[in-house]
Amino acid sequence: MNEEKSIRLDRMRYTKNTLASGLALLSILFDVFYFISIYESNVGSWYYNILIGASILYNLVFMLAAFLSSEGVKNYKIGYSYVMIVLGAIQILRIFIYPMRAHVASVTIQEQAVTVMGTKQFTLCVFYLVASAACLFVGAIVGMIRSRALKAHIASLGATAA
Repeated sequence: MNEEKSIRLDRMRYTKNTLASGLALLSILFDVFYFISIYESNVGSWYYNILIGASILYNLVFMLAAFLSSEGVKNYKIGYSYVMIVLGAIQILRIFIYPMRAHVASVTIQEQAVTVMGTKQFTLCVFYLVASAACLFVGAIVGMIRSRALKAHIASLGATAA
């Protein structure tokens, strides 16, 4: 059993951490679904403010950072796991920016009050952000565990050779 574990750890030196990397890429996909859901909405002029520009800019930065993190964790670099945790936490915080505000807001269109974001769209947006964050958190944990295991294994190989 111990030899099997050693072989599995040694094999990590030559293979990529595709699980953690794939989860980071999946988080980008969920963010794109969120992005589409928010920006396809056109309820009056409620969305047309400086916050929409900041949100679009953040989406671009998020996608770039998540992609960079996916490449980093693929190569067992533990620092990128911490970046993924921060990105996941920000995804959770984003629920309280647009979805929550838009869900409770209403605008008047042709003398009739209209909810900016209905319950169905709100639920979908929250799901996309939570799913994106969950992928980042799980990917970060997998990345940390595997990075530490590989680092310890490589250190043990150095100690054995000496």
